Amino acid sequence: MSDAANRLPVSIVIPLYNQLAYTRICLESLRPTVSADTEIILIDNSSSDGTSEYLSTLSGVSIIRNQENLGFAGACNQGVRTAVGEWIIVMNNDVILTIGWLDGLLEAAARWGLQMLSPAIREGVDNYDVESYARELTGRMSTVVRRGRVNGICFMSHRRVFDTIGVFDENFRIGQYEDKDLFLRAGLAGFKLGTVGSSFMHHFGSVTQNSIKADRVVKPYALENKAYFNRKWKLPWWKRALIRNGDNLVNRFHSLRERTIYGHTLMEKWIDGRLRYE
Repeated sequence: MSDAANRLPVSIVIPLYNQLAYTRICLESLRPTVSADTEIILIDNSSSDGTSEYLSTLSGVSIIRNQENLGFAGACNQGVRTAVGEWIIVMNNDVILTIGWLDGLLEAAARWGLQMLSPAIREGVDNYDVESYARELTGRMSTVVRRGRVNGICFMSHRRVFDTIGVFDENFRIGQYEDKDLFLRAGLAGFKLGTVGSSFMHHFGSVTQNSIKADRVVKPYALENKAYFNRKWKLPWWKRALIRNGDNLVNRFHSLRERTIYGHTLMEKWIDGRLRYE
């Protein structure tokens, strides 16, 4: 890694596995929203749908090509270890970025003293004007923060978080639970986490994971990762139930408060023809 004095301000790490159409949407929306000195690192996890050929046409990005699928944790770790930015952003490829999303994260980090944070997110089909919606939501919720909450869809972390707690645990195969494990370690290490309303993005929703699940050759990695997480953190069923119920109560409180005051919540999902607030 480069000396701190030579680091770029922000590095963006995006792992890729097929889903070329979404990768195009993501990168086309990303370009106009970041400055020229923003480092963009794309990790191709052995895609077979033309992603590799598409990446060859791009300029101004760093590309890591894997001969096999190293999973989300493995690919992200490659990107994090390559990144030179003071701030490192890890995001899925099935997102639409909006004008001001990065500035909103950086401003919120400074304002609230956060070392790891996520933007507000609407998930589902993009059946709305994303840019107009982003302006309205961030205009209303620019001072809103849910402390202790971070989303694996997209999060920005200060470099010293990774320097202190390490990177993703690669014992979590393919994907799922590795982000939850990372966030838990960051919180226990004393870093401040939060989801903020000054930044917004759209997320189509679990595109890569659904593709992998459709491949019948793949083993039930989600169940294996869940079991590994519970063993690692010594979480019997009753403790998991207590944590889950507590989290649900906190989320309901935040959701009700945010929707009552601002008309939005920091996590919204379009499901079965209607918008749900979480």
